[in-house]
Amino acid sequence: MEIIYSKDAIKFLNKQTRQTQSRIISAIEKIPNGDIRKLKGRSGYRLRVGTFRILFDEKGTIINIIDIDNRGQIYK
Repeated sequence: MEIIYSKDAIKFLNKQTRQTQSRIISAIEKIPNGDIRKLKGRSGYRLRVGTFRILFDEKGTIINIIDIDNRGQIYK
């Protein structure tokens, strides 16, 4: 399984503490396990990690991380 991060996702991760970064990255590496739901109104999925949401798309063995943000900001 290959994981590709977008520029926005990397930018958000770099702003977080080391502990938060490790929580988010370990949750991403455990996909397809976790609190995952299909997005309504657009393609892709979301993964919930506490108050953070990770939007991603899956094509075969490639997981494309589209965006990571706080719960209230990600869907805007």
